Amino acid sequence: MKIEKNSAVTLHYTISDTSGKLLDESKEPMSYLHGGYGNIFAKVEEALEGKEAAYQATIVLEPEEAFGQRNEGLLQTIPKTQFPPGVKLGGQLEGRGEDGQTHVFTVVKIKGDTVYLDGNHTLAGKTLRFGLKVLEVRAASEEEVAHGHVHGAHGHHH
Repeated sequence: MKIEKNSAVTLHYTISDTSGKLLDESKEPMSYLHGGYGNIFAKVEEALEGKEAAYQATIVLEPEEAFGQRNEGLLQTIPKTQFPPGVKLGGQLEGRGEDGQTHVFTVVKIKGDTVYLDGNHTLAGKTLRFGLKVLEVRAASEEEVAHGHVHGAHGHHH
């Protein structure tokens, strides 16, 4: 079966930087609903259109095609006295950025009485190499299409 709108696609992926350093990979296969549902990067979805199981590719994603450019407005400092107990360097907490949107902030530095937070995705601003291997392609169920995502072992669980 060819990948087309309303196909359930299961794949294995790796994400590396432009020098080939591995940044992330799927431990288990992941599934997504193909056809503009926003479940995978648009450029990856475009590259998979019309392909079949066993297809392999490496797709270069510029920052704006992946996690976006870094936004320096998402760097914040808070007094250590307002810092939730138990969160350490590298820890994450949810808050609002200057843009009013909710973001996950990572603690990047603690210096004296000040905690430095970064609300950017850790891969924001980076050109990425997205390696993939298609494991399975099947027609999505009516329920999956209605919900906008794949259900089951490698998809969304309700």
